[in-house]
Amino acid sequence: MRNHEVTKEQPLLDGTGRITEPGWARRQVWTYDRSMIRSSALRIKEWDYYLVMNEDYGAAFTLSDDGYIGLQSVSLLNFKERWEHTETILTALPLGKMKMPSSSSSGDVVYRDKRLRMEFRIESGRRLISCDFKDFYDGKPFYCEIALDQPQMDTMVIATPWSGKKAFYYNQKINCMPAEGYMSFDGVTYWFSPEKDYGTLDWGRGVWTYDNTWYWGSGNGTIGGRPFGFNIGYGFGDTSAATENILFYDGKGHKLDDVTFHIPEDDYMKKWLFTSSDGRFEMEFTPVLDRAAAMSAGPVSTDQHQVFGRMSGRAVLDDGRFIELKDFMCFAEKVHNRY
Repeated sequence: MRNHEVTKEQPLLDGTGRITEPGWARRQVWTYDRSMIRSSALRIKEWDYYLVMNEDYGAAFTLSDDGYIGLQSVSLLNFKERWEHTETILTALPLGKMKMPSSSSSGDVVYRDKRLRMEFRIESGRRLISCDFKDFYDGKPFYCEIALDQPQMDTMVIATPWSGKKAFYYNQKINCMPAEGYMSFDGVTYWFSPEKDYGTLDWGRGVWTYDNTWYWGSGNGTIGGRPFGFNIGYGFGDTSAATENILFYDGKGHKLDDVTFHIPEDDYMKKWLFTSSDGRFEMEFTPVLDRAAAMSAGPVSTDQHQVFGRMSGRAVLDDGRFIELKDFMCFAEKVHNRY
C-alpha cells in the first residue's frame, strides 16, 4: 500500500538488520538501536541538521557522525544581499564516538574543539542551538543562541529500505518550530522572532549505499494566521511503501503522493517547477541564492546545490482546502554523493 502510515510502536530493525515495517508516521514510532545494524560501522550515518530562517536571512547547523568521517558545519545565509558562507570541520573515524541520540526527543549533541563549540540541547518543549565558531570567515567569529519551540504537532517520519540491501534511511523532519534568539557575525546581529520566524530539524540515522542522488525541499511560514510548512523529496531508497511528501497546516500533517522537481540543470538560478502525481502541490520556484558545494577526493565526491528562493502556487489539504503561496521563502536542493 503506497503511503502506508505506521502507528504501532516497534523496533526499527529486525534481526537481519532490515526495517521491520517500511512506511511513514507522524511521530517516531520506530525505536532506533545502533546495535541492531548488520552493516559495517564505516557505513553508518547519523546526523542532526537545523535550518533557521526568515525572509531576509538564515543559518544552517550540522552535527554528524558519518562512520569514517565526522562533519560539523555552519552556514550563514543572507538572502537580501545574496551571499552565504559555509564553514565545515572534518574529523576522521568517529565511528559512533559522537554518541548521537537514538531519539529526536531526548539527548543532547555536543561538539567541541579548539575552533568550534556547537551544542544542540533539548528542554521541555524547546530545542536550543548554541554555537561559538572562532575564525568563521576572514578571521571573524560567528556566535548564536537560538531557541526553537516545539508545540504538539505532526511531524514527518519515514523508514525506507534500499531494495535487496541492508541499507536503510530513518528520518524525521520537524517543521514550523517558532524561532527566537540571535546570531552575530562581523559586527551585525541577526534576530529571530517567534511571531514570524521558524526552524526545521532534519534528524537522520541510517546505512547508505555508496552512490546516491537525492532531492529535498522544505519551507515554513504563516498563512492565514496559522503555521504552514511543507516537506518534499525523493532519492532516499525504495519509496514504494511511502513518500516523505507532506503539508503541515496548524499542527496537522496532510500527506502527499509523488512530487517531481523540474530543475534547469544548465543553471540552478533559473526558475524551477514542481508537479505532483495527485495535483496537490503545483509550484513555481524563483531562486535567490545557490549554496553550492563540490568536492572530489579519490572514491569520495559530492556535488550539492541547496537553492533558496520563493515559491508560488497552490497546495491542497486533505479536506480539499487550497493554500495559495505567493513568494513563500523556502529552499529546494539536489545533492549527488559518492561516499
